[in-house]
Amino acid sequence: MHNPSATQHDDATFRKITRRIVPFLFVCYVVNFIDRVNIGFAKLQFLQDLKLNDAIFGIAAGMFFIGYVVFEVPSNLLLARIGVRKTLLRIMVLWGSLTVLLMFVHNATSLYVLRFLLGAAEAGFFPGIVLYLTYWFPDSRRGRIMSLFIMAVPLAGVIGGPMSGAIMSHLHDAMGLRGWQWLFLIEGLPAIALGVMAMLYLDNRPADARWLSSTEKQHVEAALEADRQRRRAHAASPGHLREVLRNPRIHVLSAIYFCIFMGLNAIGFWIPTLLRQVGVHEVRDVGWLSGAISVCTAIGIALIGRSSDRRMERRWHVAACGFIVSASFLLLPFAAHSVTLTVVLLMAASVCIYATLSIFWTIPTAWLDGGAAAGGIAVITAIGALGGAVSPSLVGLLMTYTGSLYAGLVVIAVLLAAGMVMLLCTVPAPRSEARQAAPQAAIK
Repeated sequence: MHNPSATQHDDATFRKITRRIVPFLFVCYVVNFIDRVNIGFAKLQFLQDLKLNDAIFGIAAGMFFIGYVVFEVPSNLLLARIGVRKTLLRIMVLWGSLTVLLMFVHNATSLYVLRFLLGAAEAGFFPGIVLYLTYWFPDSRRGRIMSLFIMAVPLAGVIGGPMSGAIMSHLHDAMGLRGWQWLFLIEGLPAIALGVMAMLYLDNRPADARWLSSTEKQHVEAALEADRQRRRAHAASPGHLREVLRNPRIHVLSAIYFCIFMGLNAIGFWIPTLLRQVGVHEVRDVGWLSGAISVCTAIGIALIGRSSDRRMERRWHVAACGFIVSASFLLLPFAAHSVTLTVVLLMAASVCIYATLSIFWTIPTAWLDGGAAAGGIAVITAIGALGGAVSPSLVGLLMTYTGSLYAGLVVIAVLLAAGMVMLLCTVPAPRSEARQAAPQAAIK
């Protein structure tokens, strides 16, 4: 029987957990994303300084994801063994240090090497946090929590866009350093500090949390155990990494995530270039417009995530957002004469691609359990992140050889739409009787 008192206590417990861990993880992801995509702003200066072109930039942006893919699965398996505290210490100190080292890039080779190493250092951060959140929140609450976490990405744009523009404008040639060199130096240092703080502040699991009472820990464990029981009732989760690698559901979800990541990186890396191409020439103005797009994105993610949790529906929320992104990319060439229309289409694409990302992760995490969760999440992100390597390289090469940024975006739009069709065809809707319980029946 439903117990209102128990429900209220659960709500209070999970609000307490949310206030404790989500803001810190949110800040870490803000810094993470700023350091990942700040090369999109730096290129506005260093391409000319280093005598490079857009094809080289695209390859360099993609090299990040080669390193990311290679070390993704080992990193997440290591997190499951040693915990999030040591994992974030290792990841964040390394990536912060490598971001700073990017200020010493002097040719294409050094740019490729450092971007590869940056990807290798960061590998495991996002899937590790996805896994970590499954230790604290049941399936029914994870849509909102993932949306809160993913909101860090547009906030990174709100902060990173204007900040990057300001650094490159006001510190250009200060103390003999170019603006893009100051950019990498200033934006790399916070990650190092946060890595040390993660070791001191976070707890690996609820059982280790001194700030939770025994009763609160029991409530968390009961909610997570109820999820495990429902998983066993509806479908067997793969038990080991070998089973994960052979499981066709993992392959399908990885292919879908590949398409999502193609669109995600198109937004992440090419917004500054698109804005400049339609007539926004000042770096400072590019930064402020990027920030405005990110504000709208943060609001949109929160609303769409809440809608998905309230309706306990995942597939159509993901697919509808993906189709809107695809349509926005296809319409961008027709808005090339207008800054306003371009910004509106980029806002729609940005809102929907990040909403797609956050809600997508409620599907595999609702199905994977135990030891399979670390491996499964890492495999999906690793294979999907190949889209992160392909996307900027594809757009950069097509831009170099056709003279148009839109050619690559059209290809990505088609692939993203195909991914959404794949989602609707291969991930069936949950059974109606399970819909009120949890979304894990989204894959049967």
